[in-house]
Amino acid sequence: MKLFVLKYIRFNESSVLIEWPQKICKEILKDILQYKSKIQKSKLSNDIRTSYSSMLVDFKKIDDEKKTISDLKNIYSSKSLFKKELFYTWEIPVCYDLNLENDIEILEKNLSLKKDEIFYIHSSSTYLIYNIGFLPGFVYLGGMDKRIHHPRKDEPSQNIPKGSIGIGGEQTGIYPNKSPGGWYVIGNCPVDLFDPKKSKPCFIKPGDEIKFKMISKQEYESIRNVKNIKALNLKKTTNND
Repeated sequence: MKLFVLKYIRFNESSVLIEWPQKICKEILKDILQYKSKIQKSKLSNDIRTSYSSMLVDFKKIDDEKKTISDLKNIYSSKSLFKKELFYTWEIPVCYDLNLENDIEILEKNLSLKKDEIFYIHSSSTYLIYNIGFLPGFVYLGGMDKRIHHPRKDEPSQNIPKGSIGIGGEQTGIYPNKSPGGWYVIGNCPVDLFDPKKSKPCFIKPGDEIKFKMISKQEYESIRNVKNIKALNLKKTTNND
């Protein structure tokens, strides 16, 4: 894997911020996730938070800043700590044929596309999961076709339904719970992406990919009645380079 030129910045009394080139791309994401895995394997820190092009590594205490940063640099270039991560492509069902006229009508007008064209374009791409936030289980997906890029709403909606598939800027995402939100809703996913009662609340992770599968209203209602992810038998394949 390519090594990037990174910046190491003392963020506060107990953490170091590591920065990659400021752009969103698959190569940087995979490098961040690999570096995170190396740090965890080295046991230098397990409190690590990642974003599109940076990573915050937290320590209980930093006694020697230069040594801490030197240790981090050595870990980054280390081959002995290399562990190939296993990533998956998940086939996630989505029903586009729901009562979403308001958002869809706006998109149709602004994108100069019919709603069926928007649905087809959206479901034809394979999306890379870059992050999970602003809600637990909310996935930020990259790789959306430029034809359906659209700015976020000027005024957020107050009650986005659980499972909503939204478009915001260059990205698409899935709302895991009912919440306010500023993305235009084009469909709904009947699968629970986040369950706090489980040991692994979110079964997908950054680095995985999602492929949306168009389903009917009848299929949508049938899947909603199945509460167990394993019982749904979601299709997944490895997507490792």
